[in-house]
Amino acid sequence: MPESNEGAPLVRDPQSKTHHIDACLTPAVEYAKTTGFEHFDFVNQALPDVRLDDIDLSTRLAGKPLRAPLMIAPMTGGVDRAHVLNLRLAAAAERHGLAMGVGSQRVALEDATRAALFQVRSVAPSIALFANFGVGQLAKGWGVDHARRAVAMIGADALFLHMNPVQEAAQGGDVDFRGLADHIRSLCAALARDGIPVFAREVGFGLSADATRVLVDCGVAGLDCAGAGGTSWAKVEGICARTERRRKMGMAFGEWGIPTAEAIRAVRSVSTSIPLIATGGLRSGLDLAKALALGADVGAMARPMLVAADAGDDALDAFVSDTLTELRIAMFGIGAGDLRALRGTPHIRAA
Repeated sequence: MPESNEGAPLVRDPQSKTHHIDACLTPAVEYAKTTGFEHFDFVNQALPDVRLDDIDLSTRLAGKPLRAPLMIAPMTGGVDRAHVLNLRLAAAAERHGLAMGVGSQRVALEDATRAALFQVRSVAPSIALFANFGVGQLAKGWGVDHARRAVAMIGADALFLHMNPVQEAAQGGDVDFRGLADHIRSLCAALARDGIPVFAREVGFGLSADATRVLVDCGVAGLDCAGAGGTSWAKVEGICARTERRRKMGMAFGEWGIPTAEAIRAVRSVSTSIPLIATGGLRSGLDLAKALALGADVGAMARPMLVAADAGDDALDAFVSDTLTELRIAMFGIGAGDLRALRGTPHIRAA
């Protein structure tokens, strides 16, 4: 599912945002390559020594309690249709005890009249909520004030700073990423003094070990490795392109990226302790279980949530409930009574 409107088109008008939503509701935006989760299998335990109904899914993220290790990943915002969907998603997050991130708030930080189109606290007063804008803006003079405004705009608990260089290049967007580490370091330090954690995230092309080292050194509070295997934002830009040249450019990079399973392991090869969200091609509770067993603290889904939300509240609730039931069954099958046991399980192996 879309990992965001985070690389919104060069012309950021309402029609472009609506085109992004339409594109992300179609399977044409998905990678042909896989997440890599199929390369790992759980080792079935015939005597799991745990009761299914007693399995504990609770955890914490950005200082807030979650009833399950699942997040609704950033998608879109800034237009009426996106706001309706985000309100529906936020209400579901509240009902199920999930976390949620909004799409890039750049348009609202540039045009305050659109701020209300990102606000969801009215239906989700207690969820862990993440604000969001792009790291590329830091090279253009954005900084602590913009970050504080983004957080205050939606009453967020944390900030996503998203990175999408290939998407930006494919769409003719922001392509000066020089010196960003120093800007990230300063922003993280300032917001830490405010008690606002900054999580750095890719949008679906994956984090490498090298990028992880830089980000950890910058003092980010957490990461979203956001790997390949779900929605390809290069394909989204290709589908939404206004010229044939831009369409070809997006499609040329449609399979670019580090598969999600590999990205999780890359992050954990650098830091075993930094809070890690895994987004990118999770489509079931079994995918979620594998992401957690490989090292993630929380899994996140975007496109599946968007598709379900577009179908209505009942479809969305059913999807979330089924996903969490599948997670419980996977944990039951390996005898993991809580998330600590799942994350440390020896019962996962290369297929």
